[in-house]
Order: sequence, then C-alpha cells, then structure tokens
Amino acid sequence: MLSVTGLTKTFPGARALDGVDLSVGPGEVHALIGENGAGKSTLIKLLTGVYRPDAGEIVLQGRPVRFATPLEAQHAGISTIYQEVNLVPLMSVARNLFLGREPRGRLGLIDFGRMHREADEALRALGLRVDVRRPLRSLGVGAQQMVALARAMAADARLVVMDEPTSSLEPREVRTLFGVIRALKERGIAVIYVSHRLDELYEVCDTVTVLRDGKRVHTGLLADLDRLSLVSLMLGRELGEARAATTEARATGGEPVLEARDLTVRHSLHGVSVAVRPGEVVGLGGLLGSGRSETARAVAGALPPDSGQVLVAGLPVRTGSTPAAIRAGISLLPEDRKAEGIVPGLSVRENIALAALPGLARFGLVDDARVDRVVDTFVKRLRIKTAGPHQKVGELSGGNQQKVLLARWLAMRPKVMLLDEPTRGIDVGAKAEVRRLIDELADEGLGVVLISSDMEELIEGSDRVVVLKDGAVVAELTGTAVTEERLLRAIASEQPGAPKHTGVPRGAGGDGA
Repeated sequence: MLSVTGLTKTFPGARALDGVDLSVGPGEVHALIGENGAGKSTLIKLLTGVYRPDAGEIVLQGRPVRFATPLEAQHAGISTIYQEVNLVPLMSVARNLFLGREPRGRLGLIDFGRMHREADEALRALGLRVDVRRPLRSLGVGAQQMVALARAMAADARLVVMDEPTSSLEPREVRTLFGVIRALKERGIAVIYVSHRLDELYEVCDTVTVLRDGKRVHTGLLADLDRLSLVSLMLGRELGEARAATTEARATGGEPVLEARDLTVRHSLHGVSVAVRPGEVVGLGGLLGSGRSETARAVAGALPPDSGQVLVAGLPVRTGSTPAAIRAGISLLPEDRKAEGIVPGLSVRENIALAALPGLARFGLVDDARVDRVVDTFVKRLRIKTAGPHQKVGELSGGNQQKVLLARWLAMRPKVMLLDEPTRGIDVGAKAEVRRLIDELADEGLGVVLISSDMEELIEGSDRVVVLKDGAVVAELTGTAVTEERLLRAIASEQPGAPKHTGVPRGAGGDGA
C-alpha cells in the first residue's frame, strides 16, 4: 500500500529525518514510535503533504507520489487523525464531517437533509449519539475526536494515519476505536498508528518501526519484541547489568518541602503522588506522554487537577492557581522555554526581574537600584554570557536563555524548583553548567524535581526517581537502585491489572477487552 525509501528532511540547523525507509501493506496496522524529536511528526507531514521531502521517494499503491498540499494527499487516499482536533469549532458537526465533500442536489446546492442523515449514521456507527446540527465546539474533546475519526472513515481512504488518537478518549471510546481499526483491517485499509502507550501498540498493531534522532533504528513484527527491548530501542540505551551508583546520594531528611497527593487530571493523571525533601533531587522518569510534564504543571498551578492536593512545608496550596503556587515557593522551568519561558523581545535584565518585580518595588514604584543588584548577582552566579543586562534575551544562546530563566525563578527565593527538560536543545558545555547549578541548588537545601528524557542525566542527577506510565506512578527507585536496568524495566512494565497481550492482532470479532 505504501513504500517510503530514503526519505530526508532538513530544517535550518537540524536534520529532522535522515534516509528513512517504511513499508506498509494492505490491512496492516503499523506502529510508528519514538521519543520526542525522533522524527515521527516530520514523517507524517511528509506523507500527508504538509512538508515536501528534500530527498527520497514515496510510492502509494505502486505509483510514485509527491504531494504539494494535504488536500492532494487526501484525494490520493490518505486520511489523517491528529492528536489535536483540527476541525472547525464554529461549524456544525455535520459540516465538519463532510467539509470539502458536501452532498449536493441537482442545482449544485448542499443537500442538508442528506448530509445530516448520513452524518448521524456515521457517528452512530461509532457509538456517538449527538445532534449533528450543533456546533462542534459544544461537544467534549473526546466526542470531537470521534467526529474526526468518522470524517477519516468517510473519506474512502486507503491509508489512515492515526497520531495519538486515544489521547482524549474515554475507555469506552478507546474500545470503539480499536473495533474500527479491526474493521479497517478487514477492508484491506492500511493504518499507521502513532502512540506512546505500549499496551495499545501490543493490542492493535502488527508491525513496528522505531525512529530515533531522525533515523530508522528498527522495523519488524511487534510480536517478536518484548516491551523491554522496545523501550531500549526507543531510548537508545542497551540493557546492561545493574551498577552501583557512582556517588552517594545527598544526605536528605526531615519533612517533605513538597507533597503532591493523588493528583488526578482527566485523560492525563491518575492519582499521582510525589514527595520532595529539602536538598533532594527527585527525578520523574517515563516515556513521552507518561504524565511527567502534566505532574509538574499540576503542582505549579498551570494545569488545574480534578482532585488531589499540593502541600508546601506541610501547608496546603490552592491548586489550579499559578500565583498561589509561586507565593508558596514553587517555581516551574517549562519544557518549551521559547513559547512559555523567555520573552525574546525583552532584555536579559527585564526577563530576570519579571517575576520578582512586585517584591522589588516601593510604594508601587520599581526600585531600579534593587533590580540592578539582583540581576547583577544572578548574571555572575550563573555565569550568563551576555553583552550586558540590556541585551535582548532572544539574542543569547539556548544555554544562556535557560540560565536566564533559572535566574528569574531563583530571584523569587523558591522552596521547590520544577525543572522540565532543563538541558534540552543546549550544547554540551551548557548542559554541564546547568547540571552543576542543579547540584548547587540541592546542596543549598532547595527541593528539586527533575524531568529529563536523557536517561543518563536522570540517573546521575537524581537521588530518587519516580517512574510514571500512562499518567500513573508505576515504580520508585532510590539510591543505588537508580540504574538503567531498573528504570527500563519499570518503564516497560505493564500497568497493574492491565490485560496481557501477545502482540498478535485479534480478529474483527470480539469486544477487544
């Protein structure tokens, strides 16, 4: 059905895809997996006409193709269901389902009666009963995702690409989706299935391709790979013998400075509990989408939990409120520093002082002398390389931008620092400096939560690692137990009570439970 050979795509300063091959047969469900930055999204966008390849060939049903637009790819028989619903919220459910291919009468006008009838039939087939004349935005996210699925099903596709299709679905809707996938198999329709949830992969997929750093590192039958081997391929870490920690864990004790108790967020977190003591670095381990960032954001008030509690030094903090978290002494260094951290058009001075301005004011007026002293202190302490405090932060290197963000939150004198991928996208020298700073902060008694996809960084930098999978805590490793082997085994383990899957796809019959 689909054959990809030597597909390559380069963006300024980075090669996102490097000579990737992929083959998918009729009626085959092919898993495409890899960590963040592995090249999955780029490959999907090349297949669906969002990007054009720099090199390589795409052959669909025996015919070489090169799509200039997503519409061309759709007309050729490729439908895509994205993780984020990419429909039109203000239009009706029926209009969204038939957008671009509305049924028309003799005079060329839209036949609304037929469109509403067929839309209702398509959604009922997926177990969704809604008024198809309502605006799409009036539905929940899960129902909107089912509308996107129905649209892809109705497009007479020969290849369906599903990018994290279950991220917003309830368990009942997930079962429906798996039934739809099995029906597609029976009709000879190929499916490329992207997901970080291993249980799903082993339930519905026949074959798997693993991408890492833009290259294909494995293709084969999923049933031939156990979970541990699959995780090792994704992370690029061979399973070795357990080794003792090279350094002793920091001496930490006393009552926790931070406690997160049973944090639950619909579709994201399921009763996550984490405690951090003064001077302790607690790592959050797991694959992309395991709930690491969501946990940090829920603790910092950026993601309101449905239930659960956050305490700092034993005192409860109002959840879902970033100002309350900051006042309590919680600071979050976000994963995407450019979108959620720095203000590139402002100076180094302004970026560092941004959060602390209320505390640097007298009678409502900012005390410039105090601001200058604070900025100068942290520029020197963190060794921020800048032409001066008035240089725009957007002109600095990635590592120095990261240090500016650290300086901003250290100026608040926090009790806990939540660091989400603090060394991503910076050079080796800057990484070493950021790691040194983390150690210094812990030595000074600050509680630190470290999130990192770099397994070596997580193991060497943490006193304790809490491992998450599918939004739940599955293991906790401490001291000399923080090793590659144990971390890999925890990540690859099945959820307690999860059904055991052999990796052999089931027939269309049955409920998939």
